[in-house]
Amino acid sequence: MVMGASGSKLEKALGDQFPEGERYFGLENFGNTCYCNSVLQALYFCIPFREQLLEYYANNKNPGDAEENLLTCLADLFMQISQAKKKTGVIAPKRFVQRVKKQNELFRSYMHQDAHEFLNFLLNELVDILEKESSAAKDSPHSSPEKAPNGPVQPLANGVKKEPPVTLVHKNFQGILTNETRCLRCETVTARDETFLDLSVDIEQNSSITSCLKNFCSTETLNAEDKFFCDKCCSSLLLLNSNIWSPSSLQEAQKRMKIKKAPHILVIHLKRFKYIEQLGRYKKLSYRVVFPMELKLSNTSDDVDTEYSLFAVVVHVGSGPNHGHYVSLVKSHNHWLFFDDENVEMVEEQTLQTFFGSSHEYSGNTDHGYILFYEGLGGKS
Repeated sequence: MVMGASGSKLEKALGDQFPEGERYFGLENFGNTCYCNSVLQALYFCIPFREQLLEYYANNKNPGDAEENLLTCLADLFMQISQAKKKTGVIAPKRFVQRVKKQNELFRSYMHQDAHEFLNFLLNELVDILEKESSAAKDSPHSSPEKAPNGPVQPLANGVKKEPPVTLVHKNFQGILTNETRCLRCETVTARDETFLDLSVDIEQNSSITSCLKNFCSTETLNAEDKFFCDKCCSSLLLLNSNIWSPSSLQEAQKRMKIKKAPHILVIHLKRFKYIEQLGRYKKLSYRVVFPMELKLSNTSDDVDTEYSLFAVVVHVGSGPNHGHYVSLVKSHNHWLFFDDENVEMVEEQTLQTFFGSSHEYSGNTDHGYILFYEGLGGKS
């Protein structure tokens, strides 16, 4: 651990306003690990997630356990930062990065990586580890409720199969989408629920996150080759005394997505990399997409608006998908901080407007908001 020049500058800038007990550390870059560093900073300043991860680590760390995994490496890194004697500096997340590369060959090369792919991989990997630990705790005759990784283990009632455990990842990031399809012939609505840890939204030039989310939940008509197979129409159209399927079972329909349950932490991924068939490759969309400090999430199935506050932005710097750099901005105790690997500095809130994107295609600005982190104002930790 070394003290960075930016660290002492930051302490001077904050002066008496330096938050009690908080730590602001840059992360060393091991060649191409800015994609990892930018996401780690956003997750560290997701306070409910940080606190629950550190609590899990304190309750479950056993010196006798030799097995290291991504969860223990992440918790150990967060512990190093939170318990550092100095308020600022630089930490090398070497063990964590080595573990990421060991777990997933995608991140082993020194090529430019995608921060959103990394975030997805990390959260899903943490879920797998926590679910396996919870399952092992239930199967162990010596397990105690206090030591269960995701809270007390509830006994099975009459052999009823229990739902998968709700992990600390689910508690913070998981929401539920309802995919509704209405057959335009018989008016039957088919609904299917699916969980999500983040929302990936298409973007348009000179738009806003609110309009992107409206488009995400907009109604789409399925016709021509995209017609919908309606079970109800199919059963009523089965040929007499025969189980021969009729093509008329395919019906025009309307399809839409609704948010059934909003997550506590809403992560929005802007789809800035689009495959262009004429070019035969991906292109970065530098579109200007305004993201507000306060966001109202409508289009929920209960028609109740959920209010959110922006606390982190992962920014992609560069003109294309296969090269560039990642930085992040985080809000901590009403101050905005800019994290660029080892360097940390204080910035004004209006600085975030420079990361909305470009109003015209050939702008010199290549620094664009890519992943947004919003915390629900309902149950702030």
